[in-house]
Amino acid sequence: KLAVGHRLKCVGESSTEEEKVGTLFGFEGLQRVKIDEAGAGDIVAVAGFDEVQIGDTLCDPNKVDALPRIRVEEPTIKITFCVSTSPFAGKVGKWVTSRHIRERLMKESKRNIALRVEPTAEPDVFTVYGRGELMLAVLAETMRREGFEFCMGMPEVVVREIDGVKSEPMERVVVDVPEEYVGAVTTRLGERKGIMTKMNNLGHGRARIEYRIPSRGLIGFRSSFLTETRGTGLLNTLFDGWEPYSGPMLRRPCGAIVSDRAGTATPYALFHLDPRGILFVPPGTDVYEGMIIGEHNRNNDLDVNVTREKKLTNIRASGRDENVVLAPPRVMGIEEALEWVDRDELVEITPDAVRVRKRILACNRRPKRDDDRAA
Repeated sequence: KLAVGHRLKCVGESSTEEEKVGTLFGFEGLQRVKIDEAGAGDIVAVAGFDEVQIGDTLCDPNKVDALPRIRVEEPTIKITFCVSTSPFAGKVGKWVTSRHIRERLMKESKRNIALRVEPTAEPDVFTVYGRGELMLAVLAETMRREGFEFCMGMPEVVVREIDGVKSEPMERVVVDVPEEYVGAVTTRLGERKGIMTKMNNLGHGRARIEYRIPSRGLIGFRSSFLTETRGTGLLNTLFDGWEPYSGPMLRRPCGAIVSDRAGTATPYALFHLDPRGILFVPPGTDVYEGMIIGEHNRNNDLDVNVTREKKLTNIRASGRDENVVLAPPRVMGIEEALEWVDRDELVEITPDAVRVRKRILACNRRPKRDDDRAA
């Protein structure tokens, strides 16, 4: 039996602490209610201990016997959060300083056991570790809706040395897809250094395939998987240990179309840029120098004047004016933007927009994009 005022010992991984039960809560449905005592089998919440971690055991001080410790899956992905340095910074966001961003991230790390936050050598940059880019994208979306304004870097895997060998996290991937998409999915996973371990035909037009793949091979895979399977595929992943680093992996074969000046994007300029790649912005969008407005067809970056207007003269042309018809722009959310950006780029997140930009905004100070963009 456990009651208010009883003394308990908290057995942690490296230390023990003895405290008195201050308050005891039981549960009625989804409601938490105060109770005076609880018996065996009751689910309770205990108040009175300062630092309790996942896996700690609360027991009788006279009989210290810790249960086998529960291990939480280790983070495999890290992303840098930093203060926005864009020319548009502070125009929309309510919380924009490094202090506000740090406090919000630390608050989240206390509620989310799979999240870890570490400071860096730069006071306005923080490294956040999680179990995947989707998890960190959900955190960013929550912060955006709360009024935060910040930037995020490219997702990277957590690498460690085991017995002197550089090792990376591995994932066990289970995909359930219609049979007609098996070829496309296996090709995509093979390009990302995935190794097939099992394949079952479920007998009703669907197949289940199991793969073992490096965690960095899954960065950006989820959206392409849904595209390849027309939204009919199911994807599940599970951390599966550490393996020696399997070599470089091509991340993004194409370059970026970058605005070289501030202004407003015009239909005339976008019409002439349309054959060069896929555009991210519609006409009338405010842009700044270093902001990425599209994906280039080739592997190099292209600095362009997206604010250019048609020159008018006093010479009347025969016939009617040319009608400008543009393809719809690709609208990216936070997850898609994180999957797209490279090492020299950032995702700028504000309450009303998600933009992609270069780390170094000035085009004359920016290093040339490398041809080999391996991760």
